Parts: sequence; C-alpha cells; structure tokens
Amino acid sequence: MVLKPEPVVEALEKTEDCRRRSHSILLTPQGETFTQKVAEDLINFSQIILVCGRYEGVDERIRYFVDQEISLGDFILNGGEAAALVIIESVSRVIPGVLGKEESHLSDSFSAGLLEYPHYTRPRNFRGFTVPDVLISGHHKKITRWRLRESLKRTLLKRPDLLENKKLSFEERELLKDIKKELTSLQEKRNESVRDN
Repeated sequence: MVLKPEPVVEALEKTEDCRRRSHSILLTPQGETFTQKVAEDLINFSQIILVCGRYEGVDERIRYFVDQEISLGDFILNGGEAAALVIIESVSRVIPGVLGKEESHLSDSFSAGLLEYPHYTRPRNFRGFTVPDVLISGHHKKITRWRLRESLKRTLLKRPDLLENKKLSFEERELLKDIKKELTSLQEKRNESVRDN
C-alpha cells in the first residue's frame, strides 16, 4: 500500500492556508534522526503537521510538499503513527507550561548532552541496595556535584559518543579524568582477580 499524492498534498495545502507558521514533517526511514535538539527546534512553529505513511509509505512526490523528513532511528514500523506519538510527546515536554517546572526538561537525558544521573526514592535500603549517603545529606552543593559526576560516568559507560561532541566545562573535564582513573583501577583489579583464579 502506498498513499496517493493528491489527498495528502491537498490536506497539507488546506492546513497551511489556515496558519502561516505551520511546519510539515514526513515520517520516513530516510529522514534525519529525531533527537532532543530537533524536538526543541520544533516548538518554534505554531502548528506541526505530521504525515504518516503506512506499509510501503507514501508516493515519492509527496516529499516535494513537506518541510522536513524525520526518522526515529534505524528500524522499520508498519506506519508512522507510533513515530508521530513519540514526536508529539517529546515536543510537548519542552513547551513552557506543560511540565510542572519549565526548567525540568533541561536536566533530562540529552538536553544537556549527557545521560541523566540515577534517581532514588524510599526505602533507603532495598534488598541490600542503598541510596547513596550524599543524597540524604542535605548538602545541596555536594548533591549537585554527585549528580554531575554520575551523569558523566553513566554517559561514558553507556553512550561515550555523546561526549565526543560535548564541550565540557573545566569541572566536567576534571570529574571525567577522575572517573576514568576509577574505572581503570577497577578493571585492573578485575584482571588481577581473574589471573589469581
């Protein structure tokens, strides 16, 4: 199944006549990869039109009538509806007033170029896994530094590619050096333990 160009393009033209700042997006595997930065850029439009293909997609000529093509990643869906929901939710989170605190999204993974630090709640001890002491210390400066360090550590371990393009502050560079030393030391201890056995 391929969507015909006439109804899609006519719908785009009618909708765009209603509002000047509309932006149309074709959801397609050939589009640019959707990122947090793309989500943040999309809030500059008063209206976003998401064009969703189904099965084989849309007639090729529809591409000439949209402003942008977006892909969620290197995988295929039956249609663009699920991708549209992802974009709607992601973009809506950065619209002022949607979250409880407008700055809440700034500490989310990818917003600051790092993965988010770990979060904890009660109980303090769950099956031997405890909340780090610093988080219940009440010392806000130490908590902030711990969160930054854990965010850097998590990013280094799980998504080191994010660090390649991030401009690190002096504090972040120093923390990262310390984290790398710690991880190297842990690896050396593991290697020694394996040799001893």
